Amino acid sequence: MAGTTDRIGGDVDDEAFDEAFDGTPQGHLSALPVAPRTRGLLLVIGGILGFVAAFTLTVERIKLAEDPGYVPSCSLNPIISCGNVMVTEQARVFGFPNPLIGIAAFAVSVFLGVLVLSRVALPRWVERGYLVGITLGAVFVGWLISQSLYWIHALCPYCMVVWAVVIPTFWTHVADGLDRGLIPVPRGLRGAARVVVDYRALLVVLSYLAVVAMVGTKFWSYWQTLL
Repeated sequence: MAGTTDRIGGDVDDEAFDEAFDGTPQGHLSALPVAPRTRGLLLVIGGILGFVAAFTLTVERIKLAEDPGYVPSCSLNPIISCGNVMVTEQARVFGFPNPLIGIAAFAVSVFLGVLVLSRVALPRWVERGYLVGITLGAVFVGWLISQSLYWIHALCPYCMVVWAVVIPTFWTHVADGLDRGLIPVPRGLRGAARVVVDYRALLVVLSYLAVVAMVGTKFWSYWQTLL
């Protein structure tokens, strides 16, 4: 795809696209493309929230390493407890605290978001690279959610902020990637891809509901004690 579809920062609404017979903007799979402004704001706002959460977790982890008796600010009770999560092997999958990955990743998100909002043209390999990164991030977050619920049996509030940021960022960029051809779609699967693009908001909501349902059912006996 050439021209405006090669730009990460170009605003679809401001471009003079020719309309195809089905109402789909030229160069797009769907008639409901993701607005660049939406992607930019999501990257900046979500990136800032994720960065703050990851940075705070890193600081808390350092304090806990210095003083084993330290109680992290996010340890509120036996279930909502960053401290119980921090000391597990799952919290340092690659040999160092997971939040360090978040600090780097969310800094990149904010940087790209600023470029998108500034309408700076970036190579498609950068866009595809981010798609790979956010996909790996979503898979990692999904694994961490399962570990937190079914192995560690505790919830980390700051980690949950990261979950809340990664979910919409993933679905939005997958939808955008499918729509603009960043993700190759065989002709026979274009209908399914178009559904993902058109119903991306619903996919975000369903993902949130799935996480809420898992948290609710896993700790239902505890939540009942709070009623």
